[in-house]
Amino acid sequence: MVSSHLLLEEPIRMASILESSKPNFFPAMTKTVGTLGPKSRSVEIISGCLKAGMSVAQFDFSWGDTEFHQETIENLKAAIKSTKKLCAVMLDTVGPELQVINKAEHPISLQADSFVVLVPDQDKEATSNFLPINFSGLSKAVKPGDSIFIGQYLFSGNETTSVWLEVTEVKEGDVVCLIKNSATLDGPLYTLHVSQIRIDRPTLTDKDKEVISTWGVRNNIDFLSLSYTRHAEDVRHAREFLSNLGDLSRTQIFAKIENVEGLIHFDEILQEADGIILSRGNLGIDLPPEKVFLFQKAAVHKCNMAGKPAVITRVVDSMTDNLRPTRAEATDVANAVLDGSDAILLGAETLRGLYPVDTISVVGKICAEAEKVYNHDHYFKKTVKYVGEPMTHLESIAASAVRAAIKVKASVIICFTSSGRAARLIAKYRPTMPVLSVVIPRLKTNQLHWTFSGAFEARQSLIVRGLFPMLADPRHPAESTNATNESVLKVALDHGKASGVIKPHDRVVVCQKVGDASVVKIIELED
Repeated sequence: MVSSHLLLEEPIRMASILESSKPNFFPAMTKTVGTLGPKSRSVEIISGCLKAGMSVAQFDFSWGDTEFHQETIENLKAAIKSTKKLCAVMLDTVGPELQVINKAEHPISLQADSFVVLVPDQDKEATSNFLPINFSGLSKAVKPGDSIFIGQYLFSGNETTSVWLEVTEVKEGDVVCLIKNSATLDGPLYTLHVSQIRIDRPTLTDKDKEVISTWGVRNNIDFLSLSYTRHAEDVRHAREFLSNLGDLSRTQIFAKIENVEGLIHFDEILQEADGIILSRGNLGIDLPPEKVFLFQKAAVHKCNMAGKPAVITRVVDSMTDNLRPTRAEATDVANAVLDGSDAILLGAETLRGLYPVDTISVVGKICAEAEKVYNHDHYFKKTVKYVGEPMTHLESIAASAVRAAIKVKASVIICFTSSGRAARLIAKYRPTMPVLSVVIPRLKTNQLHWTFSGAFEARQSLIVRGLFPMLADPRHPAESTNATNESVLKVALDHGKASGVIKPHDRVVVCQKVGDASVVKIIELED
């Protein structure tokens, strides 16, 4: 039985498998988030990542200090300027992550069937017998028989770089464990995960707050990736914290679902968050392996119906050290696209991987191929049915714009917006063609000086599938006369032509406001 998400037309599709892929201006409708780090922080490498299709750069504060990340983001700004490619910034919090500290940074060899003691003393030297951890409450949270996983990155399943421990004894603050597999831990820091055990630490830690209020404010972060989100209250608390930090009140919060607790409260979390990141590495430890795909499909579907971006992690782990993904990984990327994911998040693959640019390029190509066979018609009907009637005014306009674009085989949808909401709603219906989101800046004042909004809103669409932003001239308001709207439309059409998305005789669907009315119109271009 062919999946309803997959559109296969025999024998055309079988023949097209042998055709070479044609390069497009947009590498794929599905976006790529790259984590910048030791192997991907030079202007040259970041420029390559941007050209290959990275539209969001993630900064993981589990690694490196603010100076390290500031140097990297300055290089990102230089790369954006030289490539003329837009890129948003995502700050990934550390959260209540448990870590093993290896200050000497020498490799630690652990042998199967021997014992190791986890000690809450970060000054102690890490050895094959003792592993210092950053949490004094572990001994109260676990009991004999519990499983603990430790690795530099969670978790590839590669038995030589991550270790599975079984708790055998708890004495005072120490936790004695039996080593279940031989492994070598390499590097200064490893993540520790206790399967299905609640760790009583705040989701937004004091360290996270300090980083956000200094580095985050200085760099106007577009997204906050809230690690280990367990309840909707976690998102509300983070939102309240951001609201007191000036421009960061507009920063979007993506809840990172990493354990069973987050899974149980998923619906309430989705309601509060701006988007969801499915951290499949940690989820694969908390859930039985055969259950992870079920949660992925259910969670992505819920995100799609809510019109909120769904981001999938841990897809091409082997490309951290290899130039090509495994066949299973390539299929996994494609299935994430067919499930309806908005973006693929690359972690170790770009942070410390040997081939960050190639990884982004390969993932983009796989996404583009999967998008060609994505059953947009089935998805559109399902979404309209889910939304039900009566639709809101804006939802109705968005659905109508997509329906019209599909019926007339438009090459692109152009949407005029100031908040970005209208464009995101159009993207929610997954049109087959790109959506050019023309963000019209708004003039604001705080009694002391005037500023234009719009840059935040433009960059935040860089994580939404099929949405490609451009910032309009602030002299043209969003709701204006036909003359000024036509002027902005000409700029948008020229941009589309220059990028190769729009050609002579193409049809273009335009969604805009004229006065109090929302208008969807079809334009047929001349030579």
